Order: sequence, then C-alpha cells, then structure tokens
Amino acid sequence: MPMASISRPPLRWTHRSSSVVWTRAVHAGRRPSHPSPFRSTQPHGREQPAALPSILPSRTVATYTPHSHASALSVLPNNVDPSSEPFQSNAAAFAALQDHISTLHQKVSLGGPERARTKHVERGKMLVRDRITALVDPGTPFLELSALAGEGVYEGEEVPAGGIVTGLARVEGVWCVVVANDSTVKGGTYYPITVKKHLRAQAIAQENRLPCIYLVDSGGANLPHQADVFPDKEHFGRIFYNQANSGSISCQNSTKSSLTVSVSAMGIPQISVVMGPCTAGGAYVPSMSDESIIVAKQGHIFLAGPPLVKAATGEVVSHEDLGGGQLHSEVSGVTDYLAVDDAHALVLARRCISNLNYPKSASPSPSPTTKSFDEPLYDPLELPGIVGTNPRLPVPARDIIARVVDGSVFSEFKPLYGTTLVTGFAHIHGHRVGILANDGILFSEASLKGAHFIQLCEKRGIPLLFLQNISGFMVGAAAERGGIAKNGAKLVTAVSTARVPKFTVVVGASAGAGNYGMCGRAYGPRFLWTWPNAKTSVMGAEQLASVMESVGKRDEGLRQRIEHESEVLFGTARGWDDGVIRPEMTRHYLGVALEVAMGGVNAEMRVDREDRARWGVFRM
Repeated sequence: MPMASISRPPLRWTHRSSSVVWTRAVHAGRRPSHPSPFRSTQPHGREQPAALPSILPSRTVATYTPHSHASALSVLPNNVDPSSEPFQSNAAAFAALQDHISTLHQKVSLGGPERARTKHVERGKMLVRDRITALVDPGTPFLELSALAGEGVYEGEEVPAGGIVTGLARVEGVWCVVVANDSTVKGGTYYPITVKKHLRAQAIAQENRLPCIYLVDSGGANLPHQADVFPDKEHFGRIFYNQANSGSISCQNSTKSSLTVSVSAMGIPQISVVMGPCTAGGAYVPSMSDESIIVAKQGHIFLAGPPLVKAATGEVVSHEDLGGGQLHSEVSGVTDYLAVDDAHALVLARRCISNLNYPKSASPSPSPTTKSFDEPLYDPLELPGIVGTNPRLPVPARDIIARVVDGSVFSEFKPLYGTTLVTGFAHIHGHRVGILANDGILFSEASLKGAHFIQLCEKRGIPLLFLQNISGFMVGAAAERGGIAKNGAKLVTAVSTARVPKFTVVVGASAGAGNYGMCGRAYGPRFLWTWPNAKTSVMGAEQLASVMESVGKRDEGLRQRIEHESEVLFGTARGWDDGVIRPEMTRHYLGVALEVAMGGVNAEMRVDREDRARWGVFRM
C-alpha cells in the first residue's frame, strides 16, 4: 500500500492537570467533554476565543533525529594528502627538529655526569627517575614537566632538567605532583631555574588541588647564585610560604542572601621523603609537610651542617648525630617514619597516599578494551607534515583539531564570522572542551567572536583549550578605525576573567598581543605546552630589527639574537612553558591535564553554575 494512503486517526488535544498532551481519537462527530485548552477564561468567568493552532497533518514518517546525526554533521573532513610534496617537505624539516629535541631529552634524563651517578649508586641510593618509577602505580605514566629547563642557561655549567624532576603521577590511584631533587646535578642545590621549576610544580598542585610528594635530596641554595635564589618574593623562601598556605583552608562568607565560599588554600596534602641531605632552608620542606619519612644513614635534616656548626660554635658533631634519621624519628620527632633504604621509603610514601582519604582517579589508564572515547579519525602522526617548521606558511587549524579531538568531531561555533579564529566544542579523552584555534591574524570580528565563545564556556563550566599560532592583532588605519584596540581588549578581558580551567598549546608562532589574547603564560593556563616548531617573541626578528633601525638604533647582531631568543629551546630552558611535546602526543597530554583539572576533588568542589556571573552572555 502506498505510504500516502495509510489511514491514521486525527489528533486531539487533551487537557490533563493543567498540561496539554497529544492523543489520537476518532471524533465521530461528538464534542470533547473536557474544557478546551484553546479558550481563555476572563475574570468574569466567560470563555473568550483563543488563537487556534494550525491544523497539523497526520505524520506519515518518523521525524525523530538521532544523536548520531549531530555527531556525523560535526565530523571534520580530511584535507591532507600525505603524498603531496609540501607535506613531505614539512615532515622532513619537522623530523630533523624533533630528532634534536629528542636527543636533548635523552641526555637530560641521565641526570648529572657519569662520575656523580656512579658515586650516588655506590652509596646504595636510587637515581632520581628510578625513585619516581618505584613510586608511581605500575603501568601508569609519569608526565614530566619542563624537562629541558636550565638547558644552556648558565654559561659553562650543565644543569640537566634544572637539577630537579617534577611531574604528574598516579600513586595509589590518586593523581599527585612529584617534586624530586637530583643530587647528581651539583649536589641537588637550587639554581634560579630550580627554584622557578619547584614553584611552578607547587602552583600546579594548588590550582588542581593535587597532593604533593617531595623526594628530598638537596644541599640547599646554590651559593654562587645566592643573589638570584635567596631574598626576593619568588625565590627560595616562597617554597615554604606555599607549603604553609597549601596546607590550610580558610572560608569567607558573603553578606548576600546566597552563601559564597571562597577557598584560598585547599588543604593540599604534602608528603616528604628525605633521601639525602636536607640542609639550611631545605630543612623546612619535611618539617612543614603533613607526614615525613627519612632513610636511615642517608637522610639528614639540619639547619647548619657539621662544618658550619664547628665554625659557629666550636662543636664537633657527625652528620648522623646532628640530624640523622634515628635522631629525628626517635628524639626530635621531626620525621614520622624511619626507612631502611630508598625502596622501603617509597613503599611508606605510597602507604601515606593511600591513607589520605583523597578521591582516586575515576578509571585506570585507558586501554583499547576499557576506554570510553573514540580516537581521531585521522592519524595524529600526520601533524608534523601539516605544520612544518616555516612560520610564514599558513597552518589550517581544522586539520590540527581533527587529529587532536575524539572522533574528529568538532561542533564549530560561528563558522562564517571572524574566520581567522576557529571556535567550537569537542571532547578530548571523553572530557568536553571549548577550543579556540588561530587560522590567521586576529581581526576585530575574530576578537569579538572569541570573547563571545569564552563567555559561553564560562557560563557552562566548560574548560578552554587555546591552540596558538598567532602573529598578533591586525594593525593599520582601517583596523584602528574599526576599533581593533577596543575589540582586542574584549578578548583579552574574557581570557583574563574566565574561571574555568584553561590549557594552551603553542603549535606555531606566539607573538605580541596575540600571545595575550590566546592565553599566554601570564593569563594563567593550568598547563602550557609547546611544539618543537614553536616561536615566541614580541614580534618577528625582521620587524623588530626594522623598528629599532627606524629610531636610530642599528645593531648588526640584533636580528640574529632575536631569532635565537624566539626558538622553543630558549623559552623552555627558562621555564616559559611546561615542556616541549611531540605533536602526536598532544591529545594524551591534554587528556591527563583535563583529568587532573576536572576530576577527583575538583569534581566535588566545583563551583555550581548558579554561583557564576549573575548576568547573561554579552553577544559581541
């Protein structure tokens, strides 16, 4: 029978409990016995005619749209040809750059010089990365941060990884921040970059409310650099300030009708394992921790070592009698547990974490049989061939997004407006995220679009991901007449005031105010990673040299110096990022970052949407 000839009973309105529902019935020429919902009652009790709906025809086919249709509509197409000459050229240039970065990573992973490592092991001590391997849950990753910090910073001195290893690890199912001194690097003493890296790890712990585990094996401040590590606000003393403020909670009640709780310090647990010397100010690290473990005959805690005690007081005393494990565990009470060796101490540390009563990770590291998200449709290994190493060449943002997000599904927002900034919603490792990716210079329209999109994510509690490849905002007379300064400021303001977690990956250039509008380091991203091809500077070297020449400051070596300072190795060595990562690993780094920022205790303490801004989204 043809579909058009199928007979269906007419639709009738039924009024039940003040709600209107559809039913099918055969009228058979009779009027319904219930009051008509299409008649309004006036105060005098008379029914007045109300507008009747248009007569709807009987439906002959289902009109339900499955969820899969929306996802299929949002799948990004593949515009990449790996066999093309530009792709092959980009991939070759990027491979050479990546090989150099990988070689440096391998070198710093060894730690200090071979002589220092051999002496360290002969004392019965584990190397720093071996300690971390024994600490973390088996089969789970250790996400190291700023591994190339200190590389080439101090002339004539090698400071691999800045003399300290920091990162994220899962211990007893709990995501933790690990801070581990490497005593094979200058005795584990603190250079300025060591202090900066330690403080950055504490900031990550505070922002994401993660327990801290300190593996202490340090000689304290590096004395030749004392002027740069001791007295200032962000110097050595700030470590202990952060410890004190991380371990307490204070709440401030609002005088408004609804109670607003502002948590200034989140009661972050801190566990110290003293595995070597802990001298001078460094003695405060275990002393200010929640629980402290010390290794017998190896760990020592004292404000002044035997040589200084002798010089100051004339007293002759051994390291063990002055601040050994037995003294502090049995007499002074500075430490809580005495371990026989490194391995025993790390087992005790794991036990301490298990007793924190802290939320555990929702699931173990995903495997092909347990993960609940889809991998990208297109191979992330194609990313180097897409971006290349030439900052002058355009990089299609959607081709990057398609190889980072789950299932290559991207719900783009305002795709036809402000097209030099790509915005939209996606998932990474199952976590919803709002993405802003540069696809050209920032014009006024792109700036307004970005500010609008950030407001949407802020109101909805969706974390933000910025994919930076930006040379800056548009300049010129036409741009100024169009209000580029005002509109760019709206984007910068939106980025600055957004309270949802923010993450930044520099996939190309990061120059000028574009760095600010796309959530550079100063704008508080929870994590900021760079790709090997990234370049960061106030402007291009050629433009900067031209500006200086125009004001009469000609410098033959300036352009070359700026080129060097914009390279990714220069920035990561000085702690401008949280590490240089391989493009194909980007989604995995972001997956961990999203998990630690959105899960665990953060899920329990997340601010309700009702506590967000009390106004709607200002359309730009």
